Amino acid sequence: QVQLVESGGGLVQAGGSLRLSCAASGHTFSSYDISWFRQAPGKEREFVAAIRWGHSNTYYADYAESVKGRFTISRDNAKNTVYLQMNSLKPEDTAVYYCAAAFGVTIANMADPRKYTYWGQGTQVTVSS
Repeated sequence: QVQLVESGGGLVQAGGSLRLSCAASGHTFSSYDISWFRQAPGKEREFVAAIRWGHSNTYYADYAESVKGRFTISRDNAKNTVYLQMNSLKPEDTAVYYCAAAFGVTIANMADPRKYTYWGQGTQVTVSS
């Protein structure tokens, strides 16, 4: 069982930055692949970024095209926390941001919300123009 709690959202002007945190409970946190999704009003939940365990005993980071080069996902297993550093924010980044956890996330399934077992409650990010 893993519980996820997001924080760090808020209101920021276009071009600004925010860092979101996803704090997890559970003794096996380091084994989970963690992703960030977002959902804007009236839209479907959208994949943002993933940090997943790879074959070379290292973590791999993947990003949606819309955030590549602007967002960075990272994790600190000692703190049971995953971060999403968001730079050069745009009004279209406005959404509720969720973190999610699962085993066995791959490039093929990382964007599918149905893959994920555990979800946080979300944190609101609003970017003004």
